[in-house]
Amino acid sequence: MLGSFNEFHRLGSFQRLTLAWRIFGRDRVDGEVARLRTVLAAWGYRLGRDEDTLLPMVACQLFLLNRSPHLEDLDTAPFDRVRRDRLLEGSRLNTLHAMQRAVAELGFCDPPRPGTGRHSARASGGARIWEQWADRWDATSTLTPRVRGGVRSNLLKVGRWIAAEQPDAADPAYWTRQTCASWIAALDRMKVGDYVQRTTGLGDRLGKPLEAPSKAGQITALRTFFRDCQEWEWLPRRFDPQRALAMVRSITALLGPDPRVIADEVWAKLLWAGLNLEPADLPQTRSGHFYPFELVRAVTLTWLFSGQRSNEIARLKVGCIRWQHDGAPIAGDSQQVLARDAVCLLDVPTHKTGTAFTKPVDPILGQAVDAWQAARPDQPKFTDRRTGELVDPLFAVRARRVSTSYINNTVIPMLCRKAGVPAADVRGNITSHRARSTIASQLYNAKEPMTLFELQAWLGHRSPQSTQYYAKITPNTLSKAYSEAGYFERNVRTIEVLVDRDAVASGAAAAGEPWQHYDLGHGYCSYTFFEQCQHRMACARCDFYTPKASSKGQLLEAKENLQRMLAAIPLTDDERAAVDDGQATLDQLLTRLSDVPTPAGPTPRQIGIPAQATLLPVIEINQKLTK
Repeated sequence: MLGSFNEFHRLGSFQRLTLAWRIFGRDRVDGEVARLRTVLAAWGYRLGRDEDTLLPMVACQLFLLNRSPHLEDLDTAPFDRVRRDRLLEGSRLNTLHAMQRAVAELGFCDPPRPGTGRHSARASGGARIWEQWADRWDATSTLTPRVRGGVRSNLLKVGRWIAAEQPDAADPAYWTRQTCASWIAALDRMKVGDYVQRTTGLGDRLGKPLEAPSKAGQITALRTFFRDCQEWEWLPRRFDPQRALAMVRSITALLGPDPRVIADEVWAKLLWAGLNLEPADLPQTRSGHFYPFELVRAVTLTWLFSGQRSNEIARLKVGCIRWQHDGAPIAGDSQQVLARDAVCLLDVPTHKTGTAFTKPVDPILGQAVDAWQAARPDQPKFTDRRTGELVDPLFAVRARRVSTSYINNTVIPMLCRKAGVPAADVRGNITSHRARSTIASQLYNAKEPMTLFELQAWLGHRSPQSTQYYAKITPNTLSKAYSEAGYFERNVRTIEVLVDRDAVASGAAAAGEPWQHYDLGHGYCSYTFFEQCQHRMACARCDFYTPKASSKGQLLEAKENLQRMLAAIPLTDDERAAVDDGQATLDQLLTRLSDVPTPAGPTPRQIGIPAQATLLPVIEINQKLTK
């Protein structure tokens, strides 16, 4: 009807839906749009609802451009032309992406390329031959795509340095130990932004010295490159990469795992915010919430209670929650879930340090996941990024998995706003991985704490050494343990001292009259330097000792002018052993002191006291109040 004309974007604004109805027929156009809605509605798209108006407008634009109202006639070319010529923009471009996915699902075109228009161009630069070697290594290595990309980026940085400083070594075959030493020295003095392709996003860090982790990453990347190239017999073995590109000691000293625990009071507020999450707390666009509330709540509680890494949370599978009661599996309905001794189990997928495993989690997490699974639309299977198998990801909607950065970029800021806490503390930004260390530390410092090996199994670590980095001892737990260890009480004992104020006031003390009396339990010692007496654990009856049952002791207690004080007496190793071990050690102490003079002069042997006798019992700490 229109000949060969299809440049409708040159006509300005008009109702393309009305024009398509007139050309192709309303029933035919609406029928094809309904086919698209059926596919999109099954995935959870709002475009699948009848009240949506975006999908018919975009679909009609494609029908007019393709000169056919049939989805079978739509191939990839019209979609590519719309993007290339920028015939649509904004939300209509997003609708075009969803429409192409639906047409691809029906088998009539190719699916849209992932990340169209969202990622920057592939990094390049530096010596050309060095870049070719980096690309060759990238095409051969079996590391994960993300790791390969990081190594290639660091290799290109080396290539830019070579082109500027040592162009003769642009070919890796010409590298020697001297070249490696020059690179290490240059790296140690580099600043942020040196030899990079783009400085956008560096902000105020530009020009500052590189941090130790950045230096370590670049050294590791270059060492991995030369090690692989020599192992694959691409390069001659002119040097040993393990030695020539070994980590510098000054850098190694600054490296090490350092999980950052979130303060208990901040974490408690984040937990409260997650448990009381409401639809009004979710970020909104003009079209409403981007994800269903049930999905956001399940992701949030999984982060707060599971102690898993963000990529593990994004890779959880449908059916990962299982319930058990008395060791037998049960259904996940509320009546059985809330039954006594019900256990909620979470199946964690294969992760970076080990294979899949199962761990117990709080039932509230299981209930949130079950609620989302009940509302989750059927989704196509996806390829697991780590194992390569086809799986049904738990957190997926509109035929798209939830991003691994969703927790950092959306969930945590949302919880911080609701809880009224800042998104950063003295240890840096609150990130998804900090929850893992916080939960592990709280389990390790609980009233009935998990052992290190139990915590290792719960976290999924390969070795207890990794778990030790996460299980931080809180200051409260450390203070309690220090107090219970009794360091002061072990080395010092407190004893009550009676000070005769009349003897001091009258001057009798200056004349040699006793004025202070150490309470030994059933007697008093008036020796001024009592803390230095070797016989104080079991006094031989010297002239300074007064039994309480004697008349002199009774007269002393009857005085009204006595001032009662406490004195700290340090214990020797032998005395401390006698206090801790009991009578046998005390007898050994008495035997060694048999020939040691008492403060009065004679030894216990001279007094005639048997060496094994115990004249005075071991005195416990006398902690009476000062009067």
